[in-house]
Amino acid sequence: MAAGYLAALAGDRVEVLSAGSEPKDMINPVAVEAMAEEGIDIAGNVPKVLTVDAVRESDVVITMGCGDTCPIFPGKRYEDWELDDPAGQGIEAVRPIRDEIRRRIDVLLAEILPAS
Repeated sequence: MAAGYLAALAGDRVEVLSAGSEPKDMINPVAVEAMAEEGIDIAGNVPKVLTVDAVRESDVVITMGCGDTCPIFPGKRYEDWELDDPAGQGIEAVRPIRDEIRRRIDVLLAEILPAS
C-alpha cells in the first residue's frame, strides 16, 4: 500500500522500489481492495524479495518490522514504520492501516520533495 501511494502521489519525481524480507506469493487482496477505494490499482504488483542492492541504491528506506534482516548502509535515511499487519484482516480493519500509511507517505513526500 505504501508503494502504491508513493507512486500515485509522487509520480515520476520518486523512483519506488517495493520489497519485503519475507514476501508472500501475492499481494493481499484486501489491501488491493482498500487501495482501489482510493483510486489506486496495486493489483498487478508482485511481491519481491528485498535485496542488498536495492537498499544500497536507495536514498530512503522504509521498513515495516524488518528488524535485523534488513541491510543497513551509512548515509541512508531509514524509517521503521510500526503498523498493524493487514494480513488476514477484513476491509474494516485494513482501512485504518491504509489511512495511516497515506498520512506517513504525505509527511515523507513533504520532507523529501521540493515544494512545487
